[in-house]
Amino acid sequence: MTRNDNPRADDALLLLGRLDGRLQGSTSADIFLARSRLKGASTLAGLAGVPIAVKDLQDWIAGRTRPPRSSEGLNDPISVAAIFHIALSRDEGLSDPLARVTLNALRSVLDDRAEAETYATSDLAHFGPLWRKVQAAADAPFPTTDLLGVADRVFELAALTEPATTSGWDVVSLDGRTLNLPPRGRDRNWLIAVAVPRMLYRAGFTTRIIPSCILLPKYLPPSPAELVRLMVQAIGRTAQTGLRELESIERAAARIRSDLQVTKRSKAPLLARLQLSYPGLQPAAVARLLKVTPQGARKLLASTSSGSRPVLI
Repeated sequence: MTRNDNPRADDALLLLGRLDGRLQGSTSADIFLARSRLKGASTLAGLAGVPIAVKDLQDWIAGRTRPPRSSEGLNDPISVAAIFHIALSRDEGLSDPLARVTLNALRSVLDDRAEAETYATSDLAHFGPLWRKVQAAADAPFPTTDLLGVADRVFELAALTEPATTSGWDVVSLDGRTLNLPPRGRDRNWLIAVAVPRMLYRAGFTTRIIPSCILLPKYLPPSPAELVRLMVQAIGRTAQTGLRELESIERAAARIRSDLQVTKRSKAPLLARLQLSYPGLQPAAVARLLKVTPQGARKLLASTSSGSRPVLI
């Protein structure tokens, strides 16, 4: 399916192009990308069977909580800390300077690798090598620059991540029968979804990676053609939501400039902008981000406490 074969696809891609273009000229693109990264990670966690809200990630980043769901027992198929670390690793080494800046800012507050090693060692051992294979395959050149080419690549990655056939295990029922149960597998579609924003960029649909463009359903449909239909719907929803959020962020950023009565050298406006992405930052995190003393960080937080409030995703 090319850009001209389906009017609905054209409409969705036009919306995506509009969002991409707005980000090129917006002075609030850094805030949008930071929040988009959290939105994408929240969506990935839902695909992996561990649903969380963006606020759960913000609370963790701000230092108010441990990783989301880390205290909810051992029934989760994967740790949120592992998902978040893998999602952030997708954006390493990008040529986009704004993506690098926002990623570095986040990692100056939260050491995602250390958190994953603390809370998700086994998940890293299992999914880390698999993610590297997925990322390498996803970055291969696309033979055609259309959504069907992206959908075909998704199915190729699904085949790549298909677990090797292993034997099950025997259990004895109460009536004495021996039953062979299949091995318990771990869902891998979320891992493929991590690469989708990067594939959209590599295929030429966007000029930078937009992390919230996850697009995949929890379970893949029977064919790439059917996946294209679902992706078109997801692109339309994601782009419309993104445009609304960008407008809201730009209004909030404009209020910061008008509401804060500070000197030109003050770092309070910069802190207020950071709080649009990561509300509730603690003094220690502010000190690292802005390279000020802990006492200076507390004063900055006090100066912005009555300023602009973070917009909600």
